[in-house]
Amino acid sequence: MILQAKRIVLGLSGGVACYKAAELCRLLVKAGSQVQVVMSEGAQAFITPTTMQALSGQPVITSQWDSSHPNAMPHINATRGADLIVVAPCSANFLSRLAAGACDEVLSLMCVARPSETVALLLAPAMNREMWSHPATQRNLRQVQADGAQLLGVGTGEQACGETGDGRMLEAAEIFEEIQAALSPKLLAGKRVCITAGPTFEAIDPVRGITNKSSGKMGFAMAKAARMAGAQVDLIAGPVSLATPRGVQRTDVTSARQMADAVAACVDSADIFIATAAVADWRPAVEAEDKIKKDGSGRTPALAFTENPDILASVAASPRAKSAQLYCVGFAAESGSLIEHGRAKRMRKGVPMLVGNIGPSTFGRDDNALVVFTDAGELEMPRSSKDALASELIAMIAENTRTVG
Repeated sequence: MILQAKRIVLGLSGGVACYKAAELCRLLVKAGSQVQVVMSEGAQAFITPTTMQALSGQPVITSQWDSSHPNAMPHINATRGADLIVVAPCSANFLSRLAAGACDEVLSLMCVARPSETVALLLAPAMNREMWSHPATQRNLRQVQADGAQLLGVGTGEQACGETGDGRMLEAAEIFEEIQAALSPKLLAGKRVCITAGPTFEAIDPVRGITNKSSGKMGFAMAKAARMAGAQVDLIAGPVSLATPRGVQRTDVTSARQMADAVAACVDSADIFIATAAVADWRPAVEAEDKIKKDGSGRTPALAFTENPDILASVAASPRAKSAQLYCVGFAAESGSLIEHGRAKRMRKGVPMLVGNIGPSTFGRDDNALVVFTDAGELEMPRSSKDALASELIAMIAENTRTVG
């Protein structure tokens, strides 16, 4: 809902990456934004205004001399009342004009004419690797940042020219996520958040192990939401196949003990710890050096188990948590009697907030239904997308940490 009814100016300068701008426009419109596309002359050599008009549902601005505007000032009309301007792609040539404050065509004119205190300017560079590393380009990058623009960085990989390196424009989904972050309230600005996500895998032998059905999606959604709220986020992930959210520092682990070690290294400098991971309660007491083979007798191997460290309870019992310097949030996946088990688990773990759900109804899905347990009682959160739920939870956590502080 962050982008619902937002007014976004999407600027395209000349570059083959203009094809990605079409997908970005589609994502913004789908999210409920009103998108005003502005195209430089160079951009029109790569993609047509007709295409962008069809995707945005708005006439495309292509010239500062557009007489269809009553006052003949499209560069003023488009920026007044806008929430954000994003230039994607931002070519090396356009960057140089912006650094110089040139107003010789409609897109650079619009960027200079924007009310800079209320309308953020995001730039998604796109160029050949040699152009990207050229001293003039790097100088221009520093200048536009000093002038208040936000650079989104570049990707690395194959380029349209056939070369490989830095300079690729970020993918549409990545830029979309950066726009969401730019427009999100910074409820956790200045905070550091440590989050665990996904299952753990406890080895039986070199090829087998025990795990659970957690996909890690809720934990990754929490990491994304915390970063959008302005926090510095450390994500400790079990074995999952999920892309790292933009701007999040990720550490990959496999077992519960590895996760415990990673958490211990993280929480000493964190303000908030969110234990979303479904950590295995037990592990085999001994990991066999070789694969345990069937011998044809029909007998099954005898496996002994030992308890894994309770990461959440250990962190919650630490001096920093006890003195309210570290706010701890736990997650609990139950198979039934959620209210009863959630209340008991929160008290047993010693945390101010615990979030519960029915695991079998959410594992692997993109949506969830939650119950939040605190000293004030229980709050039911109806089924919604995990991204939406994560945003609501982060807002609750921000409010609770302000109250505690």
